[in-house]
Amino acid sequence: MRALPIAVVAAAAALALTACDSGGSNSTEDGKKASTASSAAASSTACKIDQIGIQVGPANAAPTAGDTGNVPVTLTNKGAECTLQGFPAVKVQDGGTGTDVPEEKSATPPKLTLAASGTASFTITYVRGTAGDGKSLAATTLKIGLPGAATTQGFKWSYGPLAGKTGPNDPNASVSSFQPAGD
Repeated sequence: MRALPIAVVAAAAALALTACDSGGSNSTEDGKKASTASSAAASSTACKIDQIGIQVGPANAAPTAGDTGNVPVTLTNKGAECTLQGFPAVKVQDGGTGTDVPEEKSATPPKLTLAASGTASFTITYVRGTAGDGKSLAATTLKIGLPGAATTQGFKWSYGPLAGKTGPNDPNASVSSFQPAGD
């Protein structure tokens, strides 16, 4: 092993201690920055459905049974800045019978801040079913809600029956997470 000159060892030690210093003049600025960032995060509230405009479609509808279709949904913030985190709540109904559309399993939902008049979107992907086959849901209504809220908005489902994996309450469909509009 080769010996290093004392000056090199002392300089390295001084640099290491300087890098670890948390009491310098920048710590106050860093503390202010962290406080401002946490205040901004705390002031952003969850988006509320009564402050969001929702447009369903135009869809790439599945033309026949067994085909896959995509229904894009665009959200426009009509209130103050708010946050979307998680997945939208999506339910399809046939009169009194309904089923929740499950979240896309591979998706990790980002946290989106939606500025006033800002937009975001998500997609419902589904397999068209066969009318009256016992596995499909003859869907006529689409209900959309935001994460953590009980209130929904209803829309007409005009894309045909929704195929079920094992039955009408197990839809062959999924809903993506929120994405910034245009992505």
